[in-house]
Amino acid sequence: MIKVDLITGFLGSGKTTFLKLYAKYFISQGLKIGILENDYGAVNVDMLLLSELRGESCELEMVAGGCDADCHRRRFKTKLIAMAMSGYDRVIIEPSGIFDVDEFFDVVRDEPLDNWYEIGNVITIVDARLEDKLSSASDFFLASQIANAGIIVLSRTQLTDTAGINGTKEHLKSAAASAKLEIDVDSLCFDKPWDSLTEEDFKKISESSYRTRSYIKKITTDDSGYKTVYFLELPMKLEGLKQKIQTLFSDSDFGKIFRAKGFFFDNDTWFQFNATKYDFELSKMPVGQQVFIVIGENLDEAKIKDYMSS
Repeated sequence: MIKVDLITGFLGSGKTTFLKLYAKYFISQGLKIGILENDYGAVNVDMLLLSELRGESCELEMVAGGCDADCHRRRFKTKLIAMAMSGYDRVIIEPSGIFDVDEFFDVVRDEPLDNWYEIGNVITIVDARLEDKLSSASDFFLASQIANAGIIVLSRTQLTDTAGINGTKEHLKSAAASAKLEIDVDSLCFDKPWDSLTEEDFKKISESSYRTRSYIKKITTDDSGYKTVYFLELPMKLEGLKQKIQTLFSDSDFGKIFRAKGFFFDNDTWFQFNATKYDFELSKMPVGQQVFIVIGENLDEAKIKDYMSS
């Protein structure tokens, strides 16, 4: 049977960065990998970020969002059926940061997928500098994402200290308590910097499996208040972009923004950027798509568009 792993985590936690490293580990073992980007929004920037992995040993697939939960589930199932015929040794799924993990279990365990797929690991990525104050909706999503985790991999540990890491663990414990989730956060957390991960580390993560834990489920993606705003062909320039993005995060008039990402073309070069409240990552790309995506709560789409177009 085909092993299928879920790499989940809250918005901007670093799932795509980890997925690159995780997939390369399996490719180095001689396995054929299928990666499924299962996104909440209708435009998937992460597919472009993962394009360097595409080759004889790795293929990329996508399930587009932009529809209700039932429609999205049907698309998800249909794509997995098609991928089961492609000769993969392992399929790795990276969903949106507001993905309902129960959907993964429901779909994979449903006929006919249960004849072809075996659940391998549920890996939850959490930023080691997790914001102190999140909405109740965000905390419940956090709880749902760690509820079935075999391991919680902390990202960006090199950018904080022991107190910051412990604060993140305490936040996870609080979110779990609010959802009546019984889980040993301390024993599940893996907090080694990613630039020093060894083959043994990846072996440990790849054998972490998953758990079945009960919790109180209060919200789904359809009623959570989250929104994805995306703009195609929005003119953006390298000069001043970081300052503009930082303003979006700091000014509540635009809404509660968790992540901004996209591609733009300037000075005969494609650039991609990925931003959270604390980080702004920018790099050159060989290819791109003129797109700007903002994810958050109570977003004012008109104000964001006007500001970014000014």
